[in-house]
Amino acid sequence: MGFRSILAKPFAAYVVQNRQKWEKRAVETQLALMKSLVADASHTLFGKDHRFGEITDYQSFKEAIPVQDYENLKPYIEKVVAGESDILWKNKPLYFAKTSGTTSGVKYIPISKESIGFHINGARDALLSYVHETSNSQFLDKNLIFLSGSPEMIQKNGVFTGRLSGIVNHHVPGYLRSNQMPSYETNCIEDWETKLDKIIDETIEKPMSLISGIPPWVQMYFDRIQARTGKKIKDVFPEFSLFVYGGVNFEPYRAKLFESIGKQIDSIETYPASEGFIAYQDSQNAEGLLLLLNSGVFYEFIPVEDYFKENPRRLHIGEVQLGVNYAVVMNTNAGLWGYSIGDTVKFVSLNPYRIIVSGRIKHFISAFGEHVIGEEVEKAMQFAVQRHPEVELVEFTVAPQVTPPEGGLPYHEWLIEFSKEPNNLNAFAKDINEKLAQLNVYYDDLMTGNILQPLKIRVLPKNAFIDYMKSQGKLGGQNKVPRLSNDRNIADKI
Repeated sequence: MGFRSILAKPFAAYVVQNRQKWEKRAVETQLALMKSLVADASHTLFGKDHRFGEITDYQSFKEAIPVQDYENLKPYIEKVVAGESDILWKNKPLYFAKTSGTTSGVKYIPISKESIGFHINGARDALLSYVHETSNSQFLDKNLIFLSGSPEMIQKNGVFTGRLSGIVNHHVPGYLRSNQMPSYETNCIEDWETKLDKIIDETIEKPMSLISGIPPWVQMYFDRIQARTGKKIKDVFPEFSLFVYGGVNFEPYRAKLFESIGKQIDSIETYPASEGFIAYQDSQNAEGLLLLLNSGVFYEFIPVEDYFKENPRRLHIGEVQLGVNYAVVMNTNAGLWGYSIGDTVKFVSLNPYRIIVSGRIKHFISAFGEHVIGEEVEKAMQFAVQRHPEVELVEFTVAPQVTPPEGGLPYHEWLIEFSKEPNNLNAFAKDINEKLAQLNVYYDDLMTGNILQPLKIRVLPKNAFIDYMKSQGKLGGQNKVPRLSNDRNIADKI
């Protein structure tokens, strides 16, 4: 064993011990953090505008701070981007994480000197929790690859600006830098396909033990390695033992990824966001991701059915229940207040607080009143793939077909790219449809009432989604295709 794997075990024990302290006092930890964040930002422009000095408890917090999205906060963020200090958080941000929004164009998410450590430590602690639980630390002595965006940054009025994954890349601990792949120069290549070929050149002869990235882009990496070598990934990288992923539901990609690998290996799911590192899988034996309640973010949760009401219910961690779909609201030590990130989650454990990501609050289909959400379409697809084990799925998205060109009742169109198609496509579609009807009673009622006909599948050619993402300038990195939409903008372009 090398020095990394030896030292990792006592460090992992220390990290887990500290984590368990706040796990046992989760509600108190969050409410104390709320007061601390308010006190630290009371002198800022936002704090003065929203009477932070009068906030004494959660009720007065809710009365002072509205739930808002980027557009609502944009007047303040524009002042921060312009170089002003003490606007949303004390001083200036350390970084801006630059992201693309569907309605707001480019977004600049502030990362402060107080928050950057939590972005780094979330990923670190996910690995250390795995080491502590499994005693497997040897992977740290081999090569590790993080498929991410470019680490190159520009300055906007003195603040370094770039992709979150690129910003984080600058803070990889020194003890991992010597075995981190790809090289900095390769990571800076903007064109994803050029970058991917160069990554393969650099890694194909290395003892890769950990591979991390968003599943569809990791699959693309695997596909190109197999095309070049004719071998399974396990034969190219015999030391490969741990897959770390986040950003999308893994289940639709699981079968094809592991078929490409050629063996089962352990995996760790993470939930990073530009606004903060939200959760990670802390156990190989428990469902869900541990919500990080001591990481500079005070969380609020809005039941999805209330979200679009004028005064939706807002709950702190001590008020949530199992199995309810909640929209996530964040208040951060980088100056985001009442910030709705657009994700929805469900709690699968309250001791400790573990979640699953169930979808996006604005990603749904309700063209006919059915309000089908991402979690439901992914569960329906997972059910059908399990019923048809020959199927290998590449990617899919769902959209309503309100006025079918062929006439007849409207329907949901499932645009699917397979690497191996089902032997019986009609039976596959029927299984998806029946499962979706079980999961969503409104969808079932619409078919029973002859408002909708059963879903239809459009099989897409190879690389359809890659070509679409390329056409949008979003190939690779942290980008992903929305699982479903309430219109046909994406479907028609694909």
